[in-house]
Amino acid sequence: MTTTRQDVFDIIKEQDIKMVDLRFTDLFGVWQHFSVSTKEFSESMFEDGVGFDGSSIRGFQSIDESDMILIPDASTAFVDPIFEIPTLDMICDIFDPITRQAYSRDPRYVAKKAEAYLKQTGLADTAFIGPEAEFFLFNDVRYGGGTNSSFYFIDSQEGWWNSGKEFGHMGPNLGGQILPKRGYFPVPPTDTLQDVRGQMVLAMESIGMNVEIHHHEVATAGQCEIDLRFSPLVIMADAMMAYKYIVKNVARQNGLTATFMPKPLFEENGSGMHCHQSLWKDGKTMMFDESGYAQLSDLAKYYIGGLLKHAPAVLAFAAPTTNSYRRLVPGYEAPINLVYSQRNRSAICRIPMYSSSPKAKRIEFRAPDPSSNPYLCFSALLMAGLDGILNQIDPGAPIDKDLYDLPAEESAKIANTPGSLSEVLDALEADHEFLYQGDVFTPDLVEAYVKYKRKEEIDPIRLRPHPHEFSLYFDV
Repeated sequence: MTTTRQDVFDIIKEQDIKMVDLRFTDLFGVWQHFSVSTKEFSESMFEDGVGFDGSSIRGFQSIDESDMILIPDASTAFVDPIFEIPTLDMICDIFDPITRQAYSRDPRYVAKKAEAYLKQTGLADTAFIGPEAEFFLFNDVRYGGGTNSSFYFIDSQEGWWNSGKEFGHMGPNLGGQILPKRGYFPVPPTDTLQDVRGQMVLAMESIGMNVEIHHHEVATAGQCEIDLRFSPLVIMADAMMAYKYIVKNVARQNGLTATFMPKPLFEENGSGMHCHQSLWKDGKTMMFDESGYAQLSDLAKYYIGGLLKHAPAVLAFAAPTTNSYRRLVPGYEAPINLVYSQRNRSAICRIPMYSSSPKAKRIEFRAPDPSSNPYLCFSALLMAGLDGILNQIDPGAPIDKDLYDLPAEESAKIANTPGSLSEVLDALEADHEFLYQGDVFTPDLVEAYVKYKRKEEIDPIRLRPHPHEFSLYFDV
């Protein structure tokens, strides 16, 4: 149900709401917020907005142009499932206070423009997105570093490294830890997180999110997945922000810590966010053709062509951290092969074949991870796919083989994703015109994004000694 402005005030009255929490997303996908008492919240805030300092938000304004305003979107309102004080949350859009124009670096505005551009092309009127976000739940995490030190330490009661540990004051070691890469679908007591995930699902459902399934994932040490039913692009990006918020807070309520970091554990599966995509027009799918390969329409194949062509640039938004490329590496179960295939999880584009229904026909792009800003990630995927359709980009022939086990001469012919954040930023700087169509992404956003990533993420990692280098080189 979509809430109206009147609904907001009705909910405040009927549920005795005490606070209204206003939220927006920074350029890199982190929810920001502040709250006002319901005694202060008024109808005028939907028109005039609420001011904030844009220079204090990463990737936004310079200090001499810092004043910005937030205008809440009543359709996003939900009663917060975490706070003890009854609170109504709303997602806001960002505007310039002088021009009253929407802010070009507001990720939500980018996603809205992507949906508008899709309609403008006439190809379809709705882009459905279905992400499969994975995450870890740990019992303990410590990390830090300085001039003369650097470390991290992670622990989990499910971690295989604890199988021989004496727990002492914590009680006996009951065994049952999960072997490396054996975490997919065991029942409790091996899966210790069933009730925690269940609490997350119920909290998601309480705010109107449609959850399809939850389960333990492959890795040892608390890897989990909760899948949402597909939704239109902006609605799904909004939902993913709430998803992360709920996962992290329900974990804390249970004495756990949640992370969407793509690769927190060495020699274990990383956390991805496979993104299922389909285009619809007038209530009908545009992806299906009974006679096509994997029952794909020509439009769907061209969409894949766009994804494959622009994948290196798209990954700047879809796999946007240095840690993402600890997951996307050759030789492991990572979706790095720039090909498409039905059923085949070793290809970057998979066409699921669970159902023969035309409505179920979709494309799964497997490289994204949940460290991404969902508004920018989903928008970049759509823009690449639309460029493929508009320019009839041929994706080539599908490859229905295990790409991890190809002979060397065959493997050498298959292009892979870039191997670092620096390389995908290079790709974005070289290949961005498809993102600028319809003024969806803008040069100032891309430039600010790349500048921040290079200065604040790549350089700090590049310049620091790595702890393992001491094992390799201390005695040279």
